[in-house]
Amino acid sequence: MGVTGSGKTTVGVALGRRLRVPFADADDFHSPAGIAKMSKGVALTDADRLPWLRAIGGWLAAHDAGGGVVSCSALKRSYRDVLRAAAPRVGFVHLDGDQEEVRRRVAGRRGHFMPASLVDSQFAALEPLGPGERGIVLDLRRGVEELVEDCLAAVSPARGGPGPSLPPPGDRRAR
Repeated sequence: MGVTGSGKTTVGVALGRRLRVPFADADDFHSPAGIAKMSKGVALTDADRLPWLRAIGGWLAAHDAGGGVVSCSALKRSYRDVLRAAAPRVGFVHLDGDQEEVRRRVAGRRGHFMPASLVDSQFAALEPLGPGERGIVLDLRRGVEELVEDCLAAVSPARGGPGPSLPPPGDRRAR
């Protein structure tokens, strides 16, 4: 999870490969109307996002037994609640970082529908992981392989992590 440009897709693809589980990009679940709206620099409303979140939750539920990784902004707790309602064992990896760094990343992307003008609205909507939410917070400036290793350590008992799901609330800041 995280704002646009935080590296969710890049890290998610790499994590899915390492875990040998399917990966899905939440951008692929957006409706054409939602993509058109964001392409014009208009932020989606909660009502716009609800069918999108339900579709992602359905994907997570369908992959619960074998596992899966999905990149999804999941900016608000209420959005994460929709995902948890569909897939109660879901855990979150929040790729967190500086707003200016993210703005630079988004401005440098080519061929993506999300303009840099929406970075501020993403940060304004972002609600950090809170009590009762399984997950970890990682610094998006770290390298992809380092981030993947941090994720694996958080979910793998063999690597000193807590087991098959991400840790409960507490100190989630990794490196």
